[in-house]
Amino acid sequence: MELAVMSLLMMALTGGIAGELAPPERPYKILMLFPVSTKSYSNTFLTLAEALADRGHKVVMLTNHPKSSNHPNISEITHGLTYFREENINVFQSLKNPSKLFELVPTVARDLYHVPAVKDLYNSRKQFDLMIVSIFVNELSYPFLLGMPFVSVLTQTLNPRQSAAQGNVLHPAYVPSWGALRAPASAWERGLNALSHIYKALDYRFRYLPLVQKEISAHFPDLPPLQELERNSSLTFINTHFTLGAPLPLLPSQVEVAAMHCRPGKLLPQELESWITGAGSAGVIYFALGSFIRGKNMPSQYRDLFLQAFRRLPQRVIWKYEEELENVPDNVMISNWLPQQDILAHHRVKVFITHGGMFSMLEAIYHATPLLVLPISNDQPRNAMFVTDAGVGLTLVWDALTVDILLHTLARLINHSKYKDNVLKMSAGLRDQPTSPRDLAVFWTEYVIRHRGAPHLRSPAAQLSWVEFLMLDVILLLLLALFIFYFILRRFLSLLSRDISGSAGSAKKD
Repeated sequence: MELAVMSLLMMALTGGIAGELAPPERPYKILMLFPVSTKSYSNTFLTLAEALADRGHKVVMLTNHPKSSNHPNISEITHGLTYFREENINVFQSLKNPSKLFELVPTVARDLYHVPAVKDLYNSRKQFDLMIVSIFVNELSYPFLLGMPFVSVLTQTLNPRQSAAQGNVLHPAYVPSWGALRAPASAWERGLNALSHIYKALDYRFRYLPLVQKEISAHFPDLPPLQELERNSSLTFINTHFTLGAPLPLLPSQVEVAAMHCRPGKLLPQELESWITGAGSAGVIYFALGSFIRGKNMPSQYRDLFLQAFRRLPQRVIWKYEEELENVPDNVMISNWLPQQDILAHHRVKVFITHGGMFSMLEAIYHATPLLVLPISNDQPRNAMFVTDAGVGLTLVWDALTVDILLHTLARLINHSKYKDNVLKMSAGLRDQPTSPRDLAVFWTEYVIRHRGAPHLRSPAAQLSWVEFLMLDVILLLLLALFIFYFILRRFLSLLSRDISGSAGSAKKD
């Protein structure tokens, strides 16, 4: 035991002196669980998986996408359920029904553990040193976590509900809910934000989670409640950074790793480089709506609107679009796949038109490209408000979109240098870190394994009920004590007054 402690101490010291990660004590076996995810979410996990695999660890990934890594230390298991595959979902429908996507999660939970590969993986879970699990809509993978050390991953910004589950209750006076909260906020705005915090927590607890719990309990009747399992997380990686909004108080077990997947730009393919260079000083506008939004699902009125607007631009346009298009202007290049980070890193790219997903936003900021955000659902409206408030871009609403509004907004972003200046400053702040987010995530992953789940990182508040956390039981006891004291005091004063009155009456008779 003493030898193991000395080994850990020497590793920490040598790593600190060298300014880089010390070699791991041995190769670990790590299981990464994200059976419900988009392709962009998978990229974050893949970045961490490859970083761990580079250090000799064996990583197994359970995903809903085809194999995407050729690393010899990474094994990918695709469960084959297609409910959340991009080709089967029309995200534009969520403009009118934002909760539609979440209704699919219980269906996946119902079918997941009937998949032979998933059943085999579950039965062999004890062979792993650590689990890494996505929190967002992946509660159906929590049965794997029972009795195992695990790390949670938040691919979006810090979720107040999930943070509270870890023992860090975020104050609604300045921490926005899924909506938006501008600072300084009025009493009315803070009140609405507090109600939003409460509503989101109750909606998750009493509407969404029971639907998933019902399906999971059918497979595992003796499993503890999913919310109880979530509280046992050793550590949470959060896809944010204090330069990207208001700094928040974090526990030692909450680690910011924003832009972990970002990297310096690489050389572009010759055809693409020639297209961008040929734009001259006017530059290029890059248009992509993420990996989850298919071009064929874009309503025709918007598709035609973009084509009309792009035809009138002095810039060239690169448009990620998965289908064939007719009447494409000469200044527009269409492609079903593009090296997004390499394009954003090019100095001739003036604006990035995006849906405002967290990963696209981070890539634009990392590569210092101003944004035009057209949010659709999920966290995108809040990301769009951040982009506008920070002055690194502008936001438009789909329902109010016209050709003239789009052209005017693009001209404003390109011709006013403040947007480029602001995003350059934010990019510098995001990049200015003592170690890369990738290495930070690797260190803390190995730390949790080395310290056998690192229970010392967990906040005691995570084990408290809401009654205990708010000290309602203590307040009740204090109120009861005050009531008893008031009753006794009133009784005493009543008796004292009666004695005084009796003594005064006796004195008058004498």
